[in-house]
Amino acid sequence: MAEMATLVQSGGRDAIRISETVSAALSAGNPVVALESTIFSRLGLPAPANREALRRCLDVIRQGGAEPAITAIIDGQARVGIEPSEEDRILQASYKVAERDISVAIAQGLATGVTTVSASVALAHAAGISVFATGGIGGVHRGAEMSGDISADLTALANHPVITVCAGAKAFLDLPRTLEFLETAGVPVLGWRHDWFPAFYLRSSGLRAPHRVETARVVADVLRNRMRERSGVLLTVPIPAADELDPVGLQEALDTALAACDVERVSGAAVTPFVLARIEEQTSGASVPANLALAENNARVAASVAAELTAPASGSATGATR
Repeated sequence: MAEMATLVQSGGRDAIRISETVSAALSAGNPVVALESTIFSRLGLPAPANREALRRCLDVIRQGGAEPAITAIIDGQARVGIEPSEEDRILQASYKVAERDISVAIAQGLATGVTTVSASVALAHAAGISVFATGGIGGVHRGAEMSGDISADLTALANHPVITVCAGAKAFLDLPRTLEFLETAGVPVLGWRHDWFPAFYLRSSGLRAPHRVETARVVADVLRNRMRERSGVLLTVPIPAADELDPVGLQEALDTALAACDVERVSGAAVTPFVLARIEEQTSGASVPANLALAENNARVAASVAAELTAPASGSATGATR
């Protein structure tokens, strides 16, 4: 295994281990894109699709001139960037770590934990990475007025100055309330060359994106000029049109999955993997290639944004058209 560089967090917290390649890119001022690891695990996609997702995301980020930085917990250490020899541990992992769980995972020496959006955003910020790519974020769950079930992803976006690139939020969430939460938290929500807030497998949720943006330079400038120093930016990228699922069929699958949640009393963090698995079953596997396509597309856009953030302040001729 390559020698690891160490970044010690402030406030007396435990160290984060940053891979040699990620550390070198950050030191040189080169673009870096953080990635969660849940999507590449058995909790995110079934094998062998999870391995394909990993390869496609890593490849497209590197093709965009950026260094990918997978976040995870390995052998009781919070990691930003992993070695190729450790990828199989991520692919086979079945223990999920949110932001609140990071310190517990370190203290208890967790062997392998895959990071959610909230954990990944927190680790990216601690490592000095300003761009993070994922599939879709969590949000306000349906019935949250009674259950209080609101994803920690939203508070992470509000408290870490990182640009999160995603295909919107999962379609089974309460999307209007998710957008209201982000507005209250002061998180700018941007639509990438698109007027509508996407719903993961669908290009549009029927809700307008608060702001449409056309270039990576504008996205970078939104982060630079935010009014709340702690808050991040949410860049929503619609799934490519050719890969979008049929809205009617997806709604039927969602209704079936949510009904099953009620019957089996699935709640909290278990809802997302349960519903996604049911959607895969109900759509005869069509949701898997859609998931692969949107994850790869998000990673591609994230690389262009990361490149813009590391460009000279005055910008470049190509920056204006990215």
